[in-house]
Amino acid sequence: MISKNKIKFIRSLEQKKYRKESQMFVAEGHKLVEDLLPAFECTYLAAAGGWLQAHESVAKKLLEKGVEIQEATSEDLQKASLLKHPQDVLAIFRQRTEHAFPALLPQSSLCLALDGVQDPGNVGTIIRLADWFGIDHVLCSPDTADIYNPKTVQATMGALARVHVHYLPLAETLAGFPPQIPIYGTFLDGENLYARPLVPTGIIVMGNEGNGISPEVAHLVSHRLHIPNYPLGRPTSESLNVAVATAIVCAEFRRISHASFS
Repeated sequence: MISKNKIKFIRSLEQKKYRKESQMFVAEGHKLVEDLLPAFECTYLAAAGGWLQAHESVAKKLLEKGVEIQEATSEDLQKASLLKHPQDVLAIFRQRTEHAFPALLPQSSLCLALDGVQDPGNVGTIIRLADWFGIDHVLCSPDTADIYNPKTVQATMGALARVHVHYLPLAETLAGFPPQIPIYGTFLDGENLYARPLVPTGIIVMGNEGNGISPEVAHLVSHRLHIPNYPLGRPTSESLNVAVATAIVCAEFRRISHASFS
């Protein structure tokens, strides 16, 4: 049985204030929890009896590490869950302390930067996309949604274990990069993504859902890109969802990268 105090603590982690104070976050569902266990320190796990039986070796290792494990009923998990549809396992993890972002990394690899992306689901999906496209580091402006927001964590589908996220003053950071590092950004008046030569290194900046890339970051972008609609000139939606746009841009960069090495 999950105690009332534990349920109260778990549910408090829905709020950024308490996540920051405790340096903890919640993950729910067997796939997500299993992906995060090797990458984050687990401090508590509650699960249905069937899950514990099916994952006996996992539970044993956690107990050996001093992790508190409780068998929980469906009713317990429903009371504690932050999801509309509670899962059969819930865990509390300690937030990871990220090392400083390697300033010269974009010279040899591709990185993403999020400038004021505020929807937790979008941020989580973009982290998942970064994982899919082999992008290990994502820079975030301070006003970007918290990666430990439960909605963000769920949307990453475990990619949080493999992608390193850095919150930092984005304009200041980009301004400090060597001038030879290309900084890409998406704009309505940019050059056609499919017509412009691309290199598989540098930074791709994705902007706020409503306002796009902020002016202070926009003037640091060296390559302005645009995802054209089809056919050109046809009346269409004003813009794409930022996560969808990120997927299209990353796919094109990886296509170019693959073509250059094949």
